[in-house]
Amino acid sequence: MELPTDFIHEPPKGYRYATLQFKRNVVSIWTVYDRGFVYNGHSESHCIWGFYDTKKRTYYAPINSKKVGDVVNIEDTSPYSAMQLNLNPLMSCLMSPN
Repeated sequence: MELPTDFIHEPPKGYRYATLQFKRNVVSIWTVYDRGFVYNGHSESHCIWGFYDTKKRTYYAPINSKKVGDVVNIEDTSPYSAMQLNLNPLMSCLMSPN
């Protein structure tokens, strides 16, 4: 399986994206760190990025790797995850790109 054509992110340095069929119309998108970590014998590490519904053409944040969360706008996601940040007003101000 390939990434959806409207997926806007490039993988961070040292990472790549992988997709797996999750349900009939839903694809799971994973970030894969190729170099691994000491705790796993330097094998590649997988982390759920999010989910994509191929019929509705919508992205979903993950609750965990086996549970689909809420619909998200691809513009509001990061290259690392589709999970939305829940920032208080001060943190929001400090982290804004402007």
